[in-house]
Amino acid sequence: MQQQAGVLYVVATPIGNLGDLTDRARKVLSEVDLIAAEDTRETRKLLGHFGISGALIAYHEHNETAVTPRLLDALEEGRNLALVSDAGTPLISDPGYTLVAAARSRGLTVTPVPGASAAICALSASGLPSDRFLFLGFPPRGQARRLAWFEAVAREPGTLIIHESGKRVLATLQDIESVLGGSRRLVIARELTKRFETFLTGRAEELMRRLESDEQQRLGEMVVLVEGCPDGDGDARQEECARVLRVLGESLPLSQAAALAARLTGGKKNALYQLGLDLGLGSESDRHPSGTRPGGPRDSG
Repeated sequence: MQQQAGVLYVVATPIGNLGDLTDRARKVLSEVDLIAAEDTRETRKLLGHFGISGALIAYHEHNETAVTPRLLDALEEGRNLALVSDAGTPLISDPGYTLVAAARSRGLTVTPVPGASAAICALSASGLPSDRFLFLGFPPRGQARRLAWFEAVAREPGTLIIHESGKRVLATLQDIESVLGGSRRLVIARELTKRFETFLTGRAEELMRRLESDEQQRLGEMVVLVEGCPDGDGDARQEECARVLRVLGESLPLSQAAALAARLTGGKKNALYQLGLDLGLGSESDRHPSGTRPGGPRDSG
């Protein structure tokens, strides 16, 4: 009889306040056969606080390639595993993707045990729009790469969510202002769920002055949230309309392509027709419907 495989639990842990560990997470951590931890020392402190004794194995960015096969073998042997990071939800700027992807590819069961996430925690209390957002993780450390990184998301209409170290936050704010402009609203959230939790709101220049004058606000890691591009939705819509028109224009006259594109995108037929002309779609008669061509009136015969 074939042995039933174990379950890989992806367990979120507190980002500061230990009271945020859910009852379900506590139960899973106390019952699994093995806990894969980003830093076993940090996880042992958490387990000790709740009186949990469990077998730990280090699983981090420097050893995940080597350790993943061992963990997969353990799952296939019927052992239940929990994956945790130092704080928050695993895989969100933390190790774990390699293991979860490999487990899924083998048909093993992967179950999330939800809880704290610094990015979502910060967004929920930031006062910035939360109906659309883009989580970016940590920016590149080199300025040239960081500038290009921000340039790639400059037209994104949703709120941008960034993780950053207090040691680099001033340089990152400077680059945000350089690439995204100085008019966007920003929020810096630090020490989330802890005693000295703070939310600083303002434009990039204002926040740089605030952090330069208060060294305490540059300690530890933080979440930086940036208001999305004000006209980003319009740009994205225009790009989508152009894409639809190009596809339809390959097999339909421009007038029909514009009419169908209007139904598909919700745009105006006349505006889409003009967009098609701007894109170089349609025939010569589409461009000169009055019976004229460049160079003068058409011959009457």
